[in-house]
Amino acid sequence: MDTLKQYIQLCWFRNNPLELKRSASLFKKNLLFSFIIEYLMQANMTDDPLESFYEVTFETLLTLFFIGVILFFNKTLYAYIQVSTAILVCANVVSLFIVPVAVWLTVSEDALSYYVLSLLVIWDYALVTYIFKQTLNINLPASIALALLYFTLTYFGAFALGQMI
Repeated sequence: MDTLKQYIQLCWFRNNPLELKRSASLFKKNLLFSFIIEYLMQANMTDDPLESFYEVTFETLLTLFFIGVILFFNKTLYAYIQVSTAILVCANVVSLFIVPVAVWLTVSEDALSYYVLSLLVIWDYALVTYIFKQTLNINLPASIALALLYFTLTYFGAFALGQMI
């Protein structure tokens, strides 16, 4: 539980993922939680459980692959578990807020729900930017660009691969 608390501190832009305890168990639990939440949200949007399964599987694999590639080129592959866990924990925390907002948006289509959802997506983007900046020891513009590439490749890549099946 103490390890999880340290990773959750990343959601408030505290801590450095490279300084956090490596926990394969926490990584696996967050990977499973992330997959389930993403699948439920995707299935709600597409109404096709099989297509949702493919897209979430591709998204998960692309996420893990992207992290591995950037760490390999940065020569910090030893931190794969910490960085992957950091991104998954932050995404899961944001998802815990997104789920009720998505329900609210679906039910009411209130303009405020769109604004709140937009803020949550920006928060998720800012967290990934922060993690890349801390992990790779790069400047802010480079981490912003890398985070944009990450989201583009993982989400649009998963969508594109899902459409090809």
